[in-house]
Amino acid sequence: MGSAKALAKELVRSRRAVNRLYENKAQLNSVSMHLGEIVATARTVGHLSKSTEVMKIVNNLMKAPELATTMQEFSKEMTKAGVMEEMVNEAVDSALDSEDMEEEIEEEVDKVLASVAGETASQLPDAARTQKIHEASTSRVPEERQAVAEGADDDEEDLEEMRARLAKVRS
Repeated sequence: MGSAKALAKELVRSRRAVNRLYENKAQLNSVSMHLGEIVATARTVGHLSKSTEVMKIVNNLMKAPELATTMQEFSKEMTKAGVMEEMVNEAVDSALDSEDMEEEIEEEVDKVLASVAGETASQLPDAARTQKIHEASTSRVPEERQAVAEGADDDEEDLEEMRARLAKVRS
């Protein structure tokens, strides 16, 4: 019985020793991780200091006032180019539209004249019908031509306006 008690004491002591070894192992792992963190922090500090030196060199090489002046000139040139592009696009569009509009106007005039002449002709006797058709077509054509001429005057005004804007941009 005495040897069983001694053996049980040794067993309890061994288990406690094993538990302490596990605790010591966990503490050593924790210390190792802290050391790794410290090393990583030191490397980061070194990289940041090198980065700071590089940024100082770049700032010294780059002259901010000259860069600002260059950027302002670039902005002015881009504005001029944008205005010029807009003017060219408007001129091309108006040129293309005026040709298409003239054709469309002529077609509409023909349609209106045909419909007016057709309605009038169906209501008149044969001899009067021919005379009325001729009068209707001759009275409407000058009105339509006047409307086309007014549209051309508007194009001239637009062109003058664009020239004034171009002169303003150049100055």
